[in-house]
Amino acid sequence: MTAFHRRKFLGASALTVAAFSTKGVFAELLQETPTVGEGPFYPNKLPLDTDNDLIRINDAITPAVGEVTHLTGKLQDINGNPIRNAVVEIWQVDNHGVYIHTQGGDRNKLDGNFQGFGRFLTGMKGEYYFRTLKPVAYPGRPPHIHFKVKLKGGQKYKNGRDFTTQLFVKGDKRIERDGLFRNANAEGRKSLLVDFKPLEGSKAGELRAKFDITLGVTPQDDHG
Repeated sequence: MTAFHRRKFLGASALTVAAFSTKGVFAELLQETPTVGEGPFYPNKLPLDTDNDLIRINDAITPAVGEVTHLTGKLQDINGNPIRNAVVEIWQVDNHGVYIHTQGGDRNKLDGNFQGFGRFLTGMKGEYYFRTLKPVAYPGRPPHIHFKVKLKGGQKYKNGRDFTTQLFVKGDKRIERDGLFRNANAEGRKSLLVDFKPLEGSKAGELRAKFDITLGVTPQDDHG
């Protein structure tokens, strides 16, 4: 088990293989994933459990309430090269629209079984994996999941900062009214829209979603 608790779940291996098969040589540069602001609710106190399984805290028996989603993706540069050994962090509201941040909503509604934040260290193909919930809306914002990427060796993305963005649920009619989504560059907005589809073979109604992140700079990594 790594420093960031890279857990393995039943079915995850097949899902990962399907998601990260190589497409061959890239003929042109890829579309850079737009940056979207971190927002005010990055956890001000990290949970004791910060692994990639957000629906269970440590070894608790009771899972979080909501639509369980297997969220996969890969981190790559604009040439399609995988970015390895980077830490991908996500955070989001629970099924009641509450963040784990102490100012992130009505604490009486907080689902104490939802981790609310997770980390994953990208692998050889730049892949990441989280088991989380399909995001829900809360007053003023459409459903979304926050992402932060911390590059290997403490390298910063641009302007001395880590890369941050957000994924949005494709098809949600509230997205076009969202100021943070509209502020993203027009060419890259489509890359922020993610389908949440039924996970084949799941008897529990689980979902799958795939969100690739393309950075507009090449990290100081030999990709070897």
